[in-house]
Amino acid sequence: MDPAIIIQVVVASILGAGLYTLIGIAPGTDETAVLAPVTIALALLGFSPYVILAFFMSAIVAKKLTDSIPVAVAGIPGGVMSAPMVEHAMTLKEHGLPDKSIKKMSSGSVIGTLVAIPLSFIVGSLIIPYADTISEHSGLIFTLGAVFLALLAKNKILSLLIIIPFGILLQGLQHLYWGLGIIPEDTTIFVSFFLGITIGPIVISLIELIDKNHRDSLPFLGKKEIQIKKNKKEKGFPNPFKILDKKESGSSVLGSVIGTLTFFLTPVGMTVFIGEFMTRHVKDPVKRASRALATMDAVTNASYISGTMIPLIAIGLPLSPMAIGPAAGLFNAPPEFTPEHNIHHLLSPMEMLTVSVIGAVIALLFTYYIIVRYAQNIVRFVFKYIPHEALIGLFSGLVVMLAFMDAGFLNIFGTLLVALVAGFLYKNGVNYGVMFMVLYAAPWLLGAFG
Repeated sequence: MDPAIIIQVVVASILGAGLYTLIGIAPGTDETAVLAPVTIALALLGFSPYVILAFFMSAIVAKKLTDSIPVAVAGIPGGVMSAPMVEHAMTLKEHGLPDKSIKKMSSGSVIGTLVAIPLSFIVGSLIIPYADTISEHSGLIFTLGAVFLALLAKNKILSLLIIIPFGILLQGLQHLYWGLGIIPEDTTIFVSFFLGITIGPIVISLIELIDKNHRDSLPFLGKKEIQIKKNKKEKGFPNPFKILDKKESGSSVLGSVIGTLTFFLTPVGMTVFIGEFMTRHVKDPVKRASRALATMDAVTNASYISGTMIPLIAIGLPLSPMAIGPAAGLFNAPPEFTPEHNIHHLLSPMEMLTVSVIGAVIALLFTYYIIVRYAQNIVRFVFKYIPHEALIGLFSGLVVMLAFMDAGFLNIFGTLLVALVAGFLYKNGVNYGVMFMVLYAAPWLLGAFG
């Protein structure tokens, strides 16, 4: 790579790590909602694919390192993927060890990252010979993926039933825009509908608050007090293999390998399954919680990195829950990126590996050090001065802007319609993965009825 590109990659990685270190600590920041819009915006603004990939890899590593901090401090998930860790983190907190939770989880994240990047490159390279065959049948694969993820959802029956109706909604809006002449018939709306699904639960929650009866039925909790005890600062650069004991390190490595190889499955499901399976035999509650937290965070990082890198290296199509969620902008952000022209086509596998390593290493060096040394100061700052509502407003505003850019004023309401339906479905047990898969599968699926 050109030295100028390397400098840009390093700068983008530093910015990604710094920004998402703060965002990750803010409670309730869903990975898809805070990563996808920014990645898509960077693509639409014409940034170099090297810069976009470096920023994303640094951001996801930093986000996954830090979103476990509110879990340890307050029992509040920093994101969807940290929710399964609440119970174990509260066990350590009850024993007066919240700082131990932070160190165990962040150390597990480091191991997950170190294992996932090289292993993802190997797996992705092995799949490359079959890329053309997979691409030819991508519509069928996305449809089968929607069915598979529906069977893993909380509400399996509803998840299966909505596959075709939700596809009709998405394609119906597409054909409406074509019919009204809002967009040319050779243009496909993707970004708006994707982001509409992403903000669905937020939109539903805001709409519900308009209803006075609903507001009155909500419990008034007042201000929540969070006490943070001062602990000793680590000297020098922290070593994750010293923070974790041998058994914790071993289960983290093994969990990372399994999480990487199962990149096509739901990350939340694999995190819960692997974490509980590897620790259920441990009787001591503190030891069990410590090992579970380290293992789960390792699996989380590994599944997120592999779910991005393997489809990106091998195929160029988002064939994993991670790729169709937070990483969607790397695959599809028209008109800059399309399934036929994205980072997979613009960068070689070795370039993708190099950029990913730079982004991940900078995030690890910056964020891991900051977390272990200054986690309490950062937590205090974020909880005190960065309202959750401010982040919601920021990303919701970005969605409205991108919807207008996609297809004008009418598309803002089209995106709102998608968001309302997606939010209702999500609150009734249909996960993001099913809806994102339907978004990709809809043209082929409905075309099969023609």
